Amino acid sequence: MGILYLVATPIGNLEDITLRALRILKEADLIACEDTRHTAKLLTHYGINTPRQSYHQFNEESRARQFIQMLRDGKNIALVSDSGTPLVSDPGYEIVAACRREGIQVVPIPGPSAAIAALIGSGLPSDSFFFAGFLPSRGSIRKRRLEKLAGLPATLIFYEAPHRLLSSLEDMAAILGPRRAAIARELTKVHEEFLHGDLPELLELMRARPKIQGEITIVVERGESTQVAAIWPASIRQHLEQEMQKTGLPRNEALKSVAKQRGLTRREAYNQLNEELRITNNE
Repeated sequence: MGILYLVATPIGNLEDITLRALRILKEADLIACEDTRHTAKLLTHYGINTPRQSYHQFNEESRARQFIQMLRDGKNIALVSDSGTPLVSDPGYEIVAACRREGIQVVPIPGPSAAIAALIGSGLPSDSFFFAGFLPSRGSIRKRRLEKLAGLPATLIFYEAPHRLLSSLEDMAAILGPRRAAIARELTKVHEEFLHGDLPELLELMRARPKIQGEITIVVERGESTQVAAIWPASIRQHLEQEMQKTGLPRNEALKSVAKQRGLTRREAYNQLNEELRITNNE
């Protein structure tokens, strides 16, 4: 039986690769690449001539069967993604799961990860964190996903595409509230950048840019404890006014945030607000 190696590769700076990873890439019988052209840049830089073959989300199932047979025949395969650690928001699950079922040895070769690099550079708590990967592209599904994550007692880590960053930040500000956060852009590259602030502040910073580019990781602090979160005005109207003043969010978005903080649905918060206004108007 051969061995499947899961080899972490640089997320930007080509020097961020271990000596062990380089040795495995040279000695393997085949390198399975998310994009052979992208990986060729790394291999050329280090003078590695190992044969390579594509392995991505569109051929994962068929390639997994092919690679499993090669491993059965005693060939060693190194699996890499375009950057960072394989299987972290990248292909690889199918072949690793198949190897485990077949009793084929799987050896992780640890190294760079954009999620971990962003977390440790964010200035936010790193004792407990949850990697959420990419948020859904559809707004309604994205909002539901954020609502499920809002109560986790852990720092949240997201990947996001530049063209969806503003939409995601808008939903985060509305649903997660004015939590501290960091945007890590182009990690380990020449134009590496960390931006810090609360979610509404970061949203405004990014809105002011004429163009958003690069690989982006967002780190968001955990939600407030139950004890802290319970300290609100008794009046939902006053709470809404405070939220709008503090975050700068429009009324509807601020009401969503207030509802989440109070453990209400948006409809329940809306009904309570209308009832308070009715009582005030009748007094």
